[in-house]
Amino acid sequence: MRKLTVLLSAALLAACGSGSDGTGNPPTGSDACTLDAQKQFVLDNLYYWYLWNDMLPPGINIASYASPEQLVFEVTRNFGPQSASNQPIDLFSSVGSLQADTEFFGEGKFEGFGFSWRFEDQAQTDFRITRTFAGSPADNGGLMRGDQVLSLNSRTVANIVANEGISAFFDANDTVSFEVQPLAGNVFVSSISKDIVTINPVPQWRIIDAGNARMVGYLELSQFISTATVDLDAAFAAFSAANVSEIILDLRYNGGGLVSTAELLGDYLGGFVAAGLVFSSTEFNADRAGNNGVTLFSNIADRSVNLSRLVVIASRGTASASELVTNGMIPHATVAIVGDRTFGKPVGQIGLEFCDKILRPTAFRLANADGDGDYFDGLPVDCPAADDLSVAIGADNDPNMVAALGYLDTGACPVVAAPGSLQKPSPAYPQMMPEPNAPPERVILGAY
Repeated sequence: MRKLTVLLSAALLAACGSGSDGTGNPPTGSDACTLDAQKQFVLDNLYYWYLWNDMLPPGINIASYASPEQLVFEVTRNFGPQSASNQPIDLFSSVGSLQADTEFFGEGKFEGFGFSWRFEDQAQTDFRITRTFAGSPADNGGLMRGDQVLSLNSRTVANIVANEGISAFFDANDTVSFEVQPLAGNVFVSSISKDIVTINPVPQWRIIDAGNARMVGYLELSQFISTATVDLDAAFAAFSAANVSEIILDLRYNGGGLVSTAELLGDYLGGFVAAGLVFSSTEFNADRAGNNGVTLFSNIADRSVNLSRLVVIASRGTASASELVTNGMIPHATVAIVGDRTFGKPVGQIGLEFCDKILRPTAFRLANADGDGDYFDGLPVDCPAADDLSVAIGADNDPNMVAALGYLDTGACPVVAAPGSLQKPSPAYPQMMPEPNAPPERVILGAY
């Protein structure tokens, strides 16, 4: 991508200081990284970089907050923008571990069990595995997509939910005994310990012969991180060589990641048909307007495809960079969303390092070439389809794939029956909201 203005890097500032110099830059001093210094750093940079800094009242007292994590959470939720139902719109500003942030976005690694999950019922007792990451402790421990977790360390899921909650449970336990009912077979117990999980950001891709000399490219992208580049390059080289003009992009569990990776994917998808045109615009608060920019499509030789139609498989967990790519392509190709409407995150964070932490305030809004960007309710679905956990992601009988290919064949949304019973019904259960100051793997992947 070519940029008309230089945008901020993922790690904008480093160090920690005892106060602010009025520019958002942290000074250094003998008391750097004291608790008060950290809270002051966070507050000063919210005033400086926060997208809605004009809504923050003057004179916020750092003594009112026990930690920098509590400060960013309460200030942005209480003083930031609210929805029509008086709920905070900014669910994303956070303070987290610098090491975890760097390992996740730079290397695609996190410490955990290596699975994602969801509840299949309103009562939050039917705990199901949605996927495991290859080679992870969960994968090696026998957990699979669709498995029902009956108990954890001999406690029922209902008991854990009613007490500390699922996240607190997994945070507190490095080894967990999973009692599991698989889709087929008998109940088994597996003791699984946390370890370093390495994520494959492109779990699969293939070329589908749709008949009549039509070749359709399918690609599943699990997250937008720098390590996705090699596999994306290989996939789109094959798509281009096969004269693929229709692509199914599976982002159903992709909660976002790096804007730079989203821009690269935008070039692969639209660089041939929209070279030099606007992919996205970025707008900071009025005080930081000098950082506003426009990103243009760039044609990557033998990689950018001659795209005519794009089908995005989405869910309520499809967010951020996934929505940026989808929204950015709408003015330049025929785009259809299959599955469910997306999460609704048309804003992004910058990274501000301090001490051993990183502040990620919501600092900019994003829009496409048509100026559309206020999709806080998500991008609407065109062809609803169930995410059936009894079917492998991207399989021929995956309801999302059946709907996507049916749409490409006829231009209309087919009525698709799920082959199994493990699917989110319509209307979907209440959407799971991001946890305050959660580690990136939980926010982006819903993973433990």
